[in-house]
Amino acid sequence: MYQLAPNIELLFTEAGEYHDRVRAAAAAGFDAVEIWGPTGVDAPATPKDLPALKAALEETGTQLTAQLAEPRTQFMIPPWDHSEFYRKLDEGVAIAQDLGCARIVVGSGTGFGGWKRQVQLDKLIEIYRKAVAQIDGSGVTLVLEPVNVRVDHPGSLLDRTSEAVYVARGVDSPQFGVLYDIYHSAVEGEDMEAELENAGDLVKYVQLADAPGRGEPGTGDLDWAERFRLLRASGYDGPIGLEYYPTTESAASVAHIVELGRTA
Repeated sequence: MYQLAPNIELLFTEAGEYHDRVRAAAAAGFDAVEIWGPTGVDAPATPKDLPALKAALEETGTQLTAQLAEPRTQFMIPPWDHSEFYRKLDEGVAIAQDLGCARIVVGSGTGFGGWKRQVQLDKLIEIYRKAVAQIDGSGVTLVLEPVNVRVDHPGSLLDRTSEAVYVARGVDSPQFGVLYDIYHSAVEGEDMEAELENAGDLVKYVQLADAPGRGEPGTGDLDWAERFRLLRASGYDGPIGLEYYPTTESAASVAHIVELGRTA
């Protein structure tokens, strides 16, 4: 049985503020949630009342499985000056430690049209080696997320799982891995079984949504029993973030995936 973590930027919004969404998720039977940026500096994330969020997590015994690095969407190669990323990384790690969050999701930002792709990927390795050294001993793992450029993130550099794996192998640290998002991978037309086999134990976090549409499982074309089978066969046994746009009330939207998750 997988631990499912609703993304409370998108789910249980009916409850109100983020701390109330934690309580609503817990009341619906979840023991984990995920968020986007904790301070809300990158749209579409919005600022959180972090003390209230921490209190709700502790009160309900809910685990925060992942949060986003800030800044993330503005991360670019070039400019060469990434000092704001490194400065905010320390702040993000401190927040993660306070909230009991083990993972910070990082991205590639936008590509640079004048440079060979391989040069840009190698620059990501350099950037994230420095980031991992900076947070060494923190207990927080950075997970690199490739995203689809066909629908949701046009212009993003990293859109292939295999290239995220290449970067993770280059960084070569137990504090760095890959976020495999089943939705983004499907939109890019990837073979999930082949991608997971290539990634091996570098996959340190998983998210899902159905495709097309990015709604809850059951609203698109993906065979979720098969997706869970492939995930289990790959050896992944960590949490799964439910990062989708519900087409109905949150508690109803999770019913199908919760049932599949119980038997996966």
